[in-house]
Amino acid sequence: MEESVAILDAATEAAIARTREEVAALHGELVRYGLVVWTGGNVSGRVPGTDLFVIKPSGVSYDELAADNMILCDLDGRVIPDTAGSERSPSSDTAAHAYVYRNMPEVGGVVHTHSTYAVAWAARGEEIPCVITAMADEFGGPIPVGPFAIIGDDSIGRGIVETLRGHRSRAVLMQNHGPFTIGVSAKDAVKAAVMVEDVARTVHIARQGGELIPIPQQSIDRLYDRYQNVYGQSTDARRSDS
Repeated sequence: MEESVAILDAATEAAIARTREEVAALHGELVRYGLVVWTGGNVSGRVPGTDLFVIKPSGVSYDELAADNMILCDLDGRVIPDTAGSERSPSSDTAAHAYVYRNMPEVGGVVHTHSTYAVAWAARGEEIPCVITAMADEFGGPIPVGPFAIIGDDSIGRGIVETLRGHRSRAVLMQNHGPFTIGVSAKDAVKAAVMVEDVARTVHIARQGGELIPIPQQSIDRLYDRYQNVYGQSTDARRSDS
């Protein structure tokens, strides 16, 4: 891997630089939306067109994060030597992120938070039922629970992949731990992290007031299809798809 890094072309170097900037900036969104405390949580982003990804260093305050202290790793989670930030230890969740990237090539970003309401559902080992239209739009159904796993190896990554492969949801609640989200990009995964906490809070509050009303599956399917394939597109774009 060291040899391949030595011969990176200008386009790859530029892609790495852009991913560093994006991943560093996106950690600020976790703080802005109240999804993390202290140094917990992390964002990673796949470097487009490569077998590399960028992730935050372990134990560094969010206000100290910058592009040049993000850590570049290969898809086995190994830090690329002699690159910016390589003197630091990567996030303790690096092995989990790497496993997701290796096994879900469509994923371009992974996020982990300890957001309060999502963690509360995870602590009960209970999926979040799809009872609001925003949830049908964004996740296409309930947010599932993944197996209990210990940090330190790829066990969490295995649980994420096993739970989300073939599932519409871009979020999983790892039992007794918290939410992990995936996306086509790091920004997309951060959006999913924001949304999973929003629906976790809303559904929790709703259940305190009484019985939840499920949305029929046919309606969930229609809402999901509209949001994913029609919402936000221009009239011309919709015509070109018809």
